[in-house]
Amino acid sequence: MELAYIPSPSHGVLYLGPVPLRGYAFCIIIGVFVAVWLGNRRWVARGGRVGTVADISVWAVPFGLVGGRLYHVITDYELYFSAGRDWVDAFKVWQGGLGIWGAIALGAVGAWIGCRRRGIPLPAYADAIAPGIALAQAIGRWGNWFNQELYGKETDLPWALHITSSADGRVPGYYHPTFLYESLWCIGVALLVIWADRRFKLGHGRAFALYVAAYCVGRAWIEYMRVDDAHHILGLRLNDWTALVVFLLAVTYIVVSAKKRPGREAVVEPGADASGASAGTAADGEDDPKADAGAESTEKTAEKSAEKSADTGAGKSAAKTGGSGDESAAAESSAAKAEADARSEADAKAEADAEGEGAQDAGAKDAGAKAAGGGVKKDEAESAGKKG
Repeated sequence: MELAYIPSPSHGVLYLGPVPLRGYAFCIIIGVFVAVWLGNRRWVARGGRVGTVADISVWAVPFGLVGGRLYHVITDYELYFSAGRDWVDAFKVWQGGLGIWGAIALGAVGAWIGCRRRGIPLPAYADAIAPGIALAQAIGRWGNWFNQELYGKETDLPWALHITSSADGRVPGYYHPTFLYESLWCIGVALLVIWADRRFKLGHGRAFALYVAAYCVGRAWIEYMRVDDAHHILGLRLNDWTALVVFLLAVTYIVVSAKKRPGREAVVEPGADASGASAGTAADGEDDPKADAGAESTEKTAEKSAEKSADTGAGKSAAKTGGSGDESAAAESSAAKAEADARSEADAKAEADAEGEGAQDAGAKDAGAKAAGGGVKKDEAESAGKKG
């Protein structure tokens, strides 16, 4: 008797009246929202606009779902097109079966279309959403738990997954919870990409390539543990070979890109307001329109004040110097204007001081002369009195 294990849900769908609420679909939807939310924060922190990631995801998500389903149907075609199977089941996505390789490949095509419509480089967008995709995968893997699928080999570990369904050839028992292993691995990949991006300033698609390479490493050993039917090539499951090839391509891209285009993009979204991006970073990825308007108003006021000061300075300089139009045109630089104004004011002040001093001297002389004249007249009068 097992004392500890991970129980499986008795059913993966609840009915709200006639409306089915499927656990697999909920996991996919929640994962998409998390990816868009985190991608938006990272995009704004890089200098992009709020809402751009969501707008582009309108293209990327549907393409990704179609790509993921196509990869699954093509690689497991016998589940839908062999004898006794109904090909209509290939469209029943809610029953499980989305290949991450196809989802990423065709999702990138949708993202490219969205980026092209906005004039945004796809590698920069991919770097911003890479950790979010890993978290979306971590959440989406719990959909396999609801469907009791994609488990590993039998085990007696305390965290074994208890499979109770016997549908589609399942054998009830205790198995490795490969869905849980991959979910935890994807969380680790997201944290790795976030750390490496901050530490090394990854750009031009290298953060996304790191996510791909790191995911492939985990997927390889997790895939090896699974016991569901799959195509084998040279003793390895098809997904193992896919992981190996994609891993080599991702590592090659990182090395070549780092040599050809080191560093990070200076501009990720043409026309985006840098001040708005900074405000969005400080507010957990949200722009402050009032702050942007205030900043623009302040800048315009400063520009007008500078223009008025320049015009006034030029007029005063021309009036004081009495120069011609050529002399005024020669004083277009702000430094020259300021210097000319300072010199003119200094000359005028010196001239005024000189005139004031001259006036005081002249007044003093006149007063002295009058006093001397008065004294002479007084002496003459006294002499005349004595004679008389």
